[in-house]
Formats: sequence, structure tokens, C-alpha cells
Amino acid sequence: MIEIIEAVEKIALRIKDAFVSEDVLYSNTVNATGDVQLKLDIKSDLIVEEELSKVFTLKDIVSEEKEKILTVNPKGKYTIAYDPLDGSSLADVNLSVGSIFGIYEGGLSGKNLKGAIYVIYGPRVELVVAKENVEIYKLKQNNKFQFLKELHLNKKGKLNAPGGTQQFWTPYHKKMIDNFFKNGYRLRYSGGMVPDLHHILLKGGGIFSYPATDDMPKGKLRMLFEVFPFAYIYEKAGGEAIDGKRRLLDLTPEHIHDTTPCFFGSYEEIQIVKDTYKKAKL
Repeated sequence: MIEIIEAVEKIALRIKDAFVSEDVLYSNTVNATGDVQLKLDIKSDLIVEEELSKVFTLKDIVSEEKEKILTVNPKGKYTIAYDPLDGSSLADVNLSVGSIFGIYEGGLSGKNLKGAIYVIYGPRVELVVAKENVEIYKLKQNNKFQFLKELHLNKKGKLNAPGGTQQFWTPYHKKMIDNFFKNGYRLRYSGGMVPDLHHILLKGGGIFSYPATDDMPKGKLRMLFEVFPFAYIYEKAGGEAIDGKRRLLDLTPEHIHDTTPCFFGSYEEIQIVKDTYKKAKL
């Protein structure tokens, strides 16, 4: 898996440079799920494909921006599903965005995830790698990533990042979110999955939620590219990740672009989610 990590480091450097050299205007194309692409989305996807195609241990790569799986080495061991630039719509207002990578061995399901990586592009470029532990690296001026520390979630946190359009929330979900705030939780929501989950992870805990809503009953976030990698990271850091009831890594998508409701957080926050959603089903 070392070759994969080294490839992601090269990807991070090239995408960082693309922020300076490429514009952040919308293109005239859409991705596999109908989202209008930024020119930077297209450039980032090309960068990731180019670098991952050189990794001999990779059999297939699966992009959030494409409809089909791309086989790069039939004799390879792993499959990577990736979001080349998560939260790219935030780029034109100069907020942090990221790249997400899930490393699978065998079929594309949560139980087959063997590692996860994400990169966050902000005032600093940071790389988070999860295998047995969760480690964070900082990009230095020599364009090398330097290990900083291992990341761990506390049993209880203080941050609340509630996703989804509020007018479409169920009453019990809205009540749960309101109760978090009544109990002193602080709002942290940028509209980007990577910066918000990164924030909670570095501050030691809290809750990120993107529930089923009336307009998106299966949630918005994609299992393979976004949900499973962060579920893996949060579990390895000592937290939990569920869809409201079930462990996210126990799920298997029917299609590579399947979505799911998702909740990531510290132990106590996830217990509140479980209790809320269990009572709501009674």
C-alpha cells in the first residue's frame, strides 16, 4: 500500500498547483450523477487517473466523476474509489476542499475497505492516512509530507455539523439537532464534507450528519467515494459511523454511485443518533 500513498502524495501536489494555474469556472459538462463540473473538477480527475494508473498494485480505479470502472492492471490487487475534488463548489469562494480515496480489496463494499486517505487543501495542505491507525501529515516547503501525529476521537465532542436542506428534515431529526445545540454544541458547517469531518477529527469529536430527507430519501453522499472512506477513518480513530441504525461499513452498494444517509462522530453523539432513530421507527 506504500505505492498508493506515494501516488496520493503526488496527486496532492499536482492538485495544489492546479488551484493556482487553473480557473474555477463551471464547464459545459456534467459528471456521472448529473452535477455540473468545474473545470478544476475535470483537471483534478485527470491528475488522479494519471497517477493511479502508474501503481502496479492497482487493478481498478473508480471515479466519482465517471460512470464506469476503469481497469488499469488486470493482475493488480486493489481497487481505489475516489472523489478527486470533494466540495469543489467551495473553491471559487476560496474555502477548503479535499480529495478522498477508499482502498478496496475484493468487491466494492464497506467490509472490503482496507485503507482510506484524504487530502485537505486549505491554508495548509494536509494528508490523513488510515490503516490500523489514523495519521496526519503536513506538506512542508520542500514539497514533502511530514508526519505530525496520530488522530483520536474523544468519547464525547463539542461540534455539530448538520447537513441537508433543513426544510426537508424529518421532525425527529430536527429535534435531535436542536437538542445538540441546546446542550452547548457549536455549529461547524462549511458545506464541504472533507473540511467539516477534518475539523471534528482534529478537535477531538462531535457529530456530522447528512440524513435521509424528503427530497433525498437515500441521502446525498456516495458510499464508495465519500461515506465508506470516512467511516473507516472515524472507526480507526475511535469513533463510529452509521446510517441512523446500521454500521456504514456493513453496507454494500447496488451501483457504484449509490448514496446513503450517514452520521459520523464520537461514541456519545452516535448513541444519541441511534436512540433517536430507533424511537422514530417504533
